[in-house]
Amino acid sequence: MNIDQIKQRMESSIEVLRKELAGLRTGRASSGMLDPVKVDAYGSIMPLNQVGSVSVPEPRLLVVQVWDKGLVKAVEKGIRDSGLGLNPQPDGGIIRVPIPELSQERRQELVKVSGKYAEQARVAVRNVRRDAMDELKKQQKDSKISEDEQKTQSEKVQQLTDQYVKKADEALAQKEKEITTV
Repeated sequence: MNIDQIKQRMESSIEVLRKELAGLRTGRASSGMLDPVKVDAYGSIMPLNQVGSVSVPEPRLLVVQVWDKGLVKAVEKGIRDSGLGLNPQPDGGIIRVPIPELSQERRQELVKVSGKYAEQARVAVRNVRRDAMDELKKQQKDSKISEDEQKTQSEKVQQLTDQYVKKADEALAQKEKEITTV
């Protein structure tokens, strides 16, 4: 296992965290908010981004441009049933989705959820570190690398771990700030 592979696996953990955080509704519109929405179209369940495009013309409004006007009702139903607490308003081939204000209780709940997401990312990064450390110990035991080389590589892996845990903490801090200051 080389350092680039370790870095890539840790980076993907942080990327998953960023996507999860982007999906949290903060009272401010984000095109990523509708990523979890599924639409019953053409006889199958499809992600919203495969039947239309999402734009953010105003801070508190999303606009979904549905490519096939026959799917407007299905997209509207998908948004309504998504559990995001949004109330879509169809207008011809587009659907306007106003983003309501958040209550203080909902903000606190979102902060807790974002904290759980960040902890999952930190655990994922630490799991990558554990795998890498186990591999280094195995290589040293099999006499593929020296003890000094194992120690040097272990320190590099630990530095990467610290770096990516810090990235997770920074993403969390930014999301908490976004949630509490809307």
